Amino acid sequence: MAVINEHGKPIADREFLAVGSGYRKIVEFITSHGVVMAVGVEGTGSYGAELSRTLRSAGINVLEVNRPNRAERRLRGKSDPLDAYQAAQAVIAGRGTSVPKAKDGPVECLRVLRAGRSSAVKAHTAAVNQIKGLLVSAPDSLRAKYRGLRTPGLITTLARARPSGHIADPEYVCLLTMKSLALRCQALASEIADADTALREILDTYAPLLCDLPGVGTEVASQMLVTVGDNPERVGNEAQFAALVGVAPVPASSGKTTRHRLSRGGDRDANRALHQVVLVRMSTCPRTRAYVSKRTANGKSKREIMRCLKRYVAREIYRQITNPKPAPNNADLRQKRNQIGITLGNAAAQLGQWPSAISRLERGLIRNDELARTYRQWLSEQQPKA
Repeated sequence: MAVINEHGKPIADREFLAVGSGYRKIVEFITSHGVVMAVGVEGTGSYGAELSRTLRSAGINVLEVNRPNRAERRLRGKSDPLDAYQAAQAVIAGRGTSVPKAKDGPVECLRVLRAGRSSAVKAHTAAVNQIKGLLVSAPDSLRAKYRGLRTPGLITTLARARPSGHIADPEYVCLLTMKSLALRCQALASEIADADTALREILDTYAPLLCDLPGVGTEVASQMLVTVGDNPERVGNEAQFAALVGVAPVPASSGKTTRHRLSRGGDRDANRALHQVVLVRMSTCPRTRAYVSKRTANGKSKREIMRCLKRYVAREIYRQITNPKPAPNNADLRQKRNQIGITLGNAAAQLGQWPSAISRLERGLIRNDELARTYRQWLSEQQPKA
């Protein structure tokens, strides 16, 4: 830990143990030299997470800094005090201005659950692939027995199997191993289901309306929240959020050609989640399909259209995360529809929506102001004239 003044002049440095008592001594050390403007910490998401929490609990402004510059390190050498001074100087120079994630709320719980779920999904996929690989080279009697089964039925049948034979019999050992892998798949599937239930419970409490956006499910919503963190105010505006999730348009012009390309920076997991939302909307959302047809007629490529759609989706998600609003009471919509005698299916067909979406809108479970306004206007047009 190194301390410098507002002009960048070194004052003092000292080493501390990376334990709770050491972190408390760090707070005492840096506050003993005067008023602390800010503290630059490297690796606030990993090894510096607990130090960041301790400093924030003491009311100290914490900023994320990058690792020391390699060119300067080659010139000046490498040591812990030098790295500490460079981190402090990065804060003074304005190179460390990003606010780290708080990691002290429900979003941190989402991150931990997603980490466990991700490893379970990978292990489940590996186990299924191993079963199919063993079945390819298995004796013909086993192949004939399990050849026509799909993956869920194959897992269930193998888990219920009762192998019998000698340990030196290839057919017995193959079936015994596949049964063990099938039981592992079932255990992992149960673990994944429990993780999904926990994720959904947190989302229903922390961001109940985020999953109501078209194409946004538990997986996408949890990833977006993890990307932003427990302190969404650290992302100042939509442009910063777009850069954070890798959908900010990047200039790719040359000569008389003016164009933009997809950004390859930002959180790639969040970018992949947005990609999934766009794919779902392009196949199921009438409004998105109309937009795709319009931009295709204008000469835009599919990649350019998806880049624009990702930006629009990021804007919707950012507004929902930073300014969550409860759904308004739309009970009058159902009353008007029943008075006129229009069924839910007919209303959904006229509005180009799924009946479940119209039902959730009437019950106040989702917020879609534009759809509610269009629905109310359409119902007014259907009322019989006196």
